[in-house]
Amino acid sequence: MFKKVNHKIKTVLFGICFFFIGISSNAQCAMCRAALTGDENKNQAAAVNDGIVYLMVIPYVLVGALGYYIYRMKKKKQ
Repeated sequence: MFKKVNHKIKTVLFGICFFFIGISSNAQCAMCRAALTGDENKNQAAAVNDGIVYLMVIPYVLVGALGYYIYRMKKKKQ
């Protein structure tokens, strides 16, 4: 019983660490930086940032839906 609990704790901690590691990285390609620097490109920079957020949200929603589906299947099995 303790091995299962220990395994679950390790899995949860790994998942938390996996998602928080990406927060510390600040990367931008040289082309985007060159195109968006300066005060005259504020609208373009906002549009690029909105596009990045849009593209970032979709995988998280899909993974969350898959996780919820698996959770419901396991709960129904018990």
